[in-house]
Amino acid sequence: MGLAITTLAERPELAPAVWQMDHTWPEFVFNDPLADLFYPFADTTYAEYVLVAEDDTDPGRPVARACMIPYRSEAAELPDDGWDGVIRLGWLARERGQRPNGVSALEISVRRDQQGKGLSAIMLAAMRDRAALLGFAELVAPVRPNRKHLEPRTPMAEYAWRTRDDGLPHDAWLRVHVRAGGKIVKVAPRSMVVAGTLTEWRSWTGLAFDRSGDVEVPGALTPVRCQAEHDHAVYVEPNVWISHPLS
Repeated sequence: MGLAITTLAERPELAPAVWQMDHTWPEFVFNDPLADLFYPFADTTYAEYVLVAEDDTDPGRPVARACMIPYRSEAAELPDDGWDGVIRLGWLARERGQRPNGVSALEISVRRDQQGKGLSAIMLAAMRDRAALLGFAELVAPVRPNRKHLEPRTPMAEYAWRTRDDGLPHDAWLRVHVRAGGKIVKVAPRSMVVAGTLTEWRSWTGLAFDRSGDVEVPGALTPVRCQAEHDHAVYVEPNVWISHPLS
């Protein structure tokens, strides 16, 4: 496979195929309301921050995408609200006409039939290169560890720093980031928040959601807290902040 990696700014005609790409994300993650401050504007406002990979044998049909957002923060530490936080800060910077002083990764998605071929690492490298080209000295990422969903009741503060005998992270996706030059900084304890009625959660997951308590949902990194008597359930996802120095 020969890859061509461009941006939506360079290839705006790819936008429909980019967002329709077959993926493996669980349905509930698409219901974080903060996403509406980025994705409806990704084709225009943030087009130079969206990378698209095409196989040269099948042009026009993306095999992967990678999204970033520029933001502005005066805080000394990365925000505890992780993914949601950088989207909010990016939106505020845009609305206030402020110059961004940071850039964060938001996602890397690989087409379902192309997974397991190392494309995530390639897209991460491309994001680092793109962020440097845009003048940033650091790329940060609120990382969603790809094996954490198998241990939803393990605290992220324990999971994030678990290592193998060679000192690299136990989690494969965290390991890719560290091998690329990233450093684990901290846990973002409320990186994504998804709230919904029990009917909505049933439609997103196919589960009953008929009693109060913690519900383990496939693909979720922590249990979903259900309050049946209030017709309400909330998922609060922790992520892991990783810093990628670019200079």
